[in-house]
Amino acid sequence: MIPKLRAWDKQDERMRTVSSINFAHEVISCKFAELKPFDLVDEFSIDDVILMQSTGLKDKNGVEIFEGDIVNYVKSFTNPMTGSGSLSINKNLRIIFKDAEFTADGIDIRLKKIVSHMEIIGNIYENPELLEGEDR
Repeated sequence: MIPKLRAWDKQDERMRTVSSINFAHEVISCKFAELKPFDLVDEFSIDDVILMQSTGLKDKNGVEIFEGDIVNYVKSFTNPMTGSGSLSINKNLRIIFKDAEFTADGIDIRLKKIVSHMEIIGNIYENPELLEGEDR
């Protein structure tokens, strides 16, 4: 699998798609995330961007999930204590890379097991307010 990356441009405060990385010269070639494959690219120092890797998973709408995304996790299930009634979770979670795997911060379940109940609603750089009021 070839890792897929995106980058947060610290100066312009915009998300960019990573085209290539030259580790020898510490340069990253990027384009704006919304541009087409053959549009012009800009070069950045590695220090001028924040890299985020794709999890390799997609949310319930088929949108690729990256580290740094904020997802809304909604799940209803039967109360395990009574065997009846319904409990539900409706929480905004940040996708992080921790202990050598991608996970949703604030929930101790493997991302792959809950991804079908997630919807990307933003990311930590463009929409930090989506995590306000959430338990951190």
